[in-house]
Amino acid sequence: MSLKTALFSMIFLCLFLSTALSLLVYFGLLALRNFICPAEMSISYVLGSASPAVTYGIPPSEEALRAAFFIDILQILLPILIFITAILLAVSLFYRIKLKEPLAVLASGAGHIINNDLDFSSPKPPGEDELGQLCLAFETMRKTLLANNQTLWRQAEERRRLNAAFAHDLRNPVTVLKGTVALLQKGVPDDQALIRLSDYALRIEQYVETMGNIQRLEDIPVKKKLFPISLLGRKLEETANLLCPDIPVSLTVSGSGSARLDDGIFFTVAENLMGNAARFAKSEIIISLELHQEFVRLSVADDGPGFPEELLRRGPKPFGKTEEAAGHLGMGLYSSQILCVKHGGSLTLCNLSSGARAEAAFDIMG
Repeated sequence: MSLKTALFSMIFLCLFLSTALSLLVYFGLLALRNFICPAEMSISYVLGSASPAVTYGIPPSEEALRAAFFIDILQILLPILIFITAILLAVSLFYRIKLKEPLAVLASGAGHIINNDLDFSSPKPPGEDELGQLCLAFETMRKTLLANNQTLWRQAEERRRLNAAFAHDLRNPVTVLKGTVALLQKGVPDDQALIRLSDYALRIEQYVETMGNIQRLEDIPVKKKLFPISLLGRKLEETANLLCPDIPVSLTVSGSGSARLDDGIFFTVAENLMGNAARFAKSEIIISLELHQEFVRLSVADDGPGFPEELLRRGPKPFGKTEEAAGHLGMGLYSSQILCVKHGGSLTLCNLSSGARAEAAFDIMG
């Protein structure tokens, strides 16, 4: 029943019962009064008689009169008390049956929400009246708030990952620029210094602009251009010499022709892999660049301790770092994997007999 119908039904039932009980009490008290204090004179009619028969009774005592007076008062008060009790009973029943449990559910849910606790479930309302529908709407609101909070948390976490990847990936181009400036300050001849400074300054500008306009790593746009494989090899060699100044680097370029790829994504991944190898290599870093029909494959190997088994088993994770890399955020391999997949390729990690190898593949067909 609806709240209005239930309230009307309960009041009607209680009033009906109170009316029947009041009549029963009234006539019962009337019979008791006549028994205790009968009338002094009674008139009765006999069929066939012209005049009624008058009977005179014994006058009642003082106690009987007082009892009759008390009964007369009860005949007035008791029906009033019965009606008042019936109304109070109707209100109490209405509260206990229709209001108590839904209000407790709503109060409990509101308390959880006030305490910023949305991980609860409101019990199913006992009925389908207005309060039951309100409880269902409250539960729907809780689920919506929880979903919105989880969405906001994921967005904040993704922004945190994005900022960490931005800071990590920006460090490598800055290192290249610093290395180039250091060579110029020492007077070392370098015909490509100004070109390299211009290229990396433009790349940093584009990278900052791109990262400022996206919300997730996966949203980074892929802008492919045609590059000769030999040019990519030369730039890789220059970058490797600047990122790994203290470790011998050998570079092998296989294949000929040109490849369509996003140079920003390609060199970001390459710098991450080379920088990671430079931190762990003991005496050598081996880089190979291969051009296939559909992919460009970049492999970076070092003779360090190798990747942790958990990393190989579960793959790169955001902010996943080893004890040896305590000074880093662990975003290099993770962001590289995201960028490779974004470019239609993949990132493969493996351990060698002595050292580790990371291989990045980039789709050049799209």
